[in-house]
Amino acid sequence: MTYQQNKRFKLFSLNSNQKLATEMAELLGCELGKCSVSHFSDGEIQIHIEESVRGSEVYIVQSTSYPVNDNILELLIMIDALKRASAGIINVVIPYYGYGRQDRKARSREPITAKLVANLLETTGAGRILTMDLHTSQIQGFFDIPVEHLNGVPILGQYFQEKELEDIVIVAPHNGSIGRARKVANLLHAPIALIDKRRFEENAFETTSVVGNVEGKNAIIIDDLIDTGETIVLAAKTLAENGAKAIFAGCTHPVFTDKAIEKIEASPIKELVVTNTIELPSEKVISKIKTISVAPLLVEAIDRIHNEKAVSPLFE
Repeated sequence: MTYQQNKRFKLFSLNSNQKLATEMAELLGCELGKCSVSHFSDGEIQIHIEESVRGSEVYIVQSTSYPVNDNILELLIMIDALKRASAGIINVVIPYYGYGRQDRKARSREPITAKLVANLLETTGAGRILTMDLHTSQIQGFFDIPVEHLNGVPILGQYFQEKELEDIVIVAPHNGSIGRARKVANLLHAPIALIDKRRFEENAFETTSVVGNVEGKNAIIIDDLIDTGETIVLAAKTLAENGAKAIFAGCTHPVFTDKAIEKIEASPIKELVVTNTIELPSEKVISKIKTISVAPLLVEAIDRIHNEKAVSPLFE
């Protein structure tokens, strides 16, 4: 598909998603904008935009993944630099929105950091946010600017559809992922199951049972992100104990902290499908992990925004 942009269009990439941004530029048929990111000896970030952006419609690609705070500050500084260089509108493409799990006060005297990050982006000068699979959809309401919230479920669903697995069941590894599991189940015309977990102490789970029939079936676990790997691995072990034939898993955001890769490697999971909203370093690329690109979806959204066409078909 050929995309057309006017001369005011500019696409920039910062440090967190350079491979994704390069792929997006190739699909759009444009070059990445010229900018440099450097650091003072004490760690202060300095950004220099090396071309004119006056009056331009600018898109910045930057996930706020590890190192989260550095990437957020880098993004804020870039937005400020663009605003001071008289950019027309600043569109921020955040494939993975960090701090999304801190979206409410779960206990007394806790911050709502997802809202704080939204305030910072908006106050600094962001005019629109384009993101994928927020941890909770209500984060969109933390902004008073347009938020285009794309869904990674169809990408995962299409991948598993093309595998042509038989006797499948879609599994939600916890209560919060039931909605995503149901969407994939609808796409694949498959039943769903739920891993029932009980929390006995902070950050410790004990899996107790499976709600639904998984015996003799190809089980596909669906979640929005994998952090330490504990939840997905416990779910896989529980499915294996309950007679699942083969176990697959899929998520949009491969956060992969702590010893997640080692846990996944040693788990009963046959294949884990992730997207490139977060760029994986070479040490986190193993044979069990299959990465699929979200660049075509993001590019389609950018083209629709740029040419003032409806973005809603991408949500369906």
